[in-house]
Amino acid sequence: MLSRRIFAACGLCSALGLMASAVEAQPAPPAGITRKTLGTIDYPGEGKHSILMSLELAPNALIGRHTHPGVESSVVTEGEIELEVEGQPAQRYAAGEGFQVPPGVPHSGKNGP
Repeated sequence: MLSRRIFAACGLCSALGLMASAVEAQPAPPAGITRKTLGTIDYPGEGKHSILMSLELAPNALIGRHTHPGVESSVVTEGEIELEVEGQPAQRYAAGEGFQVPPGVPHSGKNGP
């Protein structure tokens, strides 16, 4: 039985204000991915902020190769994801597990087994 799997990204992406605005102004995500901004935190005097997001992925949904200007800190809340980070072997993360991706490092993901 296939069930919907959820991957919540606590996207701790410190970025220049303009870059972060560009992230929020991105077009709709690809089919099978639902993205919701839960909040942002501005850092006084630094011109940077963090974005907290939740992603819901349909079974076998793909997150294309991309980068972030800041660290991505993520926690899987349900199901599992296979993460491919440039220069590292692919790794699986299940519900309750988390990971970080350094700034500027290309990575991609796939939901499900």
